[in-house]
Amino acid sequence: MNEPVARPAETFDEAEDALLSRWPETRLEPSLDRIRAFTELLGDPQHAYRSIHLTGTNGKTSTSRMIDALLRALDLRTGRFTSPHVEKMSERISVDGEPLDDEAFVRAFNDVAPYMHLVDAAEAHPLSFFEAVVGMAYAAFADAPVDVAVVEVGMGGSWDATNVIDADVAVVTPIAVDHANYLGGTAVEIAREKSGIIKPGSVAVLAQQSADVAAVLLERAAEVGATVAREGLEFGVVARTPAVGGQVVTIQGLRGRYDDVFLSLYGAHQAQNAATALAAVEAFVGGDEPLGDDVVRGAFGEITSPGRLEVVRRSPTVLLDAAHNPHGAEAAAAALEDSFQFDPVVGVIGVMADKDAEGLLAAFEPHLAQVVVTQNSTERAMPADQLAVVAREVFGEDRVTVVPLLADAIDAAAALAESDGNDALSTGAVLVTGSVVTVGEARALLGGRK
Repeated sequence: MNEPVARPAETFDEAEDALLSRWPETRLEPSLDRIRAFTELLGDPQHAYRSIHLTGTNGKTSTSRMIDALLRALDLRTGRFTSPHVEKMSERISVDGEPLDDEAFVRAFNDVAPYMHLVDAAEAHPLSFFEAVVGMAYAAFADAPVDVAVVEVGMGGSWDATNVIDADVAVVTPIAVDHANYLGGTAVEIAREKSGIIKPGSVAVLAQQSADVAAVLLERAAEVGATVAREGLEFGVVARTPAVGGQVVTIQGLRGRYDDVFLSLYGAHQAQNAATALAAVEAFVGGDEPLGDDVVRGAFGEITSPGRLEVVRRSPTVLLDAAHNPHGAEAAAAALEDSFQFDPVVGVIGVMADKDAEGLLAAFEPHLAQVVVTQNSTERAMPADQLAVVAREVFGEDRVTVVPLLADAIDAAAALAESDGNDALSTGAVLVTGSVVTVGEARALLGGRK
C-alpha cells in the first residue's frame, strides 16, 4: 500500500487517490481512538448539529434517503452520509439531498487533510479510508451548515467510525448475518455490535426483528434509558398495493396515520423502510402532531434509491439491485415477483469472495430462469469460475452460463432474456445483482448515473 499523500489535492482524482491510499474499509482495527483524535482536532464538528444514526444489515441506504427527503420536505437543511457508494466516492457525502460536486469534495478533503497526518503520526495505526471520509463528512456538514445529519454506519455500530456522533434518534433496520468474519457469526452477536449506536436519552426506532435480536436491542435501550418505537407495535405498514412506478402504502406512524401514499420504490421491504423512516422523523421532530400528508406525499412520491430494483434500460428491461446477502436477495426476489411481470428473468450475478454466495443464489433460484455468473473489477471479487461451481450446485448445469467480463455478461443475459420466452408475447428482463460494486459498475456501463 502506498503512503497517504500529504500535499493538497487539486482535482477530484487526486483527492480520491489520496483517500484510497489509506487502509481499505475491509481492514479493521476496532477502536474509536483514531476517529476521536481526528474529530477533536477538527473541533468536534459532529456536535454542531442534530443527527439521526442508522445501522442494520439491509435497508440502511434506502431508509436514510427517505429520512433525508422527509426532513428536507420540513424545510430542514440536511447532510447525509452513506456507504458504500454505487458509482462515485462523492455519493457518500450529500448536502441538501445532493452529493458534493467535485470542487466541494476536493475542498472538503483539503480542509481536513493536514489533520489526518497529525493523527497518523500520533497513533499506532494511520487513519483508514473510512475514518478519513467520516471526518470529511462531519466537517463538511458543520461548514454547510446543516440542521440535521443523517448518518449511516459503515459496518456494525459500537466500533464504527461514525459512532463518535451522539444522535437524537438511532434507527436499526432489519438485522441478519453479514460481515460474519468481522461482526460475528450469528444475528444476536451482530445485534450486540450494532446496538452500540443507541445512546442515552435517544429514541431507538427498531424495524421488525427476530425475537432474539429484538431482545438484544431492547436490553441496550433499557440500559441507556432510550425510548423505543417498534415496527409492528408503535408504527408499521397498514396496507400496500403494487402500482406503476412503485406502490401505494398506508402507514401508521407514531403521530398519525398516512393513507394511500405513493412510494416510488418497489417491494414490501421498501414499504417497511418507509414506515421506519417516517417513524424516525416523527421521533426526531417530537410533539404530538403528524408530519402532514403533503410532506409525506411529496417526499415519498419522488424518492430514488440507485441500485435498489432500479430500472436502467428497456428492451429488454435491465434492473439493478445491490443485494449482497441472502436476506437482501430474498427481499429483492419477493419484490421482483410482486411488482413486475417479466418472463423470463435472467440474472447477472457477481459477488465478493467473503460473502455467502450459496445463500444468495438459493434465494434467487426460484425466481430466475437462468444465471450468467460474472465478476466485478475489484480484488475482493469471487472469480467467475469459482462462483459458477456454486451456481451449478444451486441452479443445475443447464441454467448457468459463465462470462467473466461484466459488460459481456450483461449482453449475454440480454440475449437469453429475449430468446427464452415461453411465447411471442413474453417480456424478458435482466437482473444484475450480488454486490454493490457489481451494480455500480453495471450502472456506469449502462449510463445509469443521473
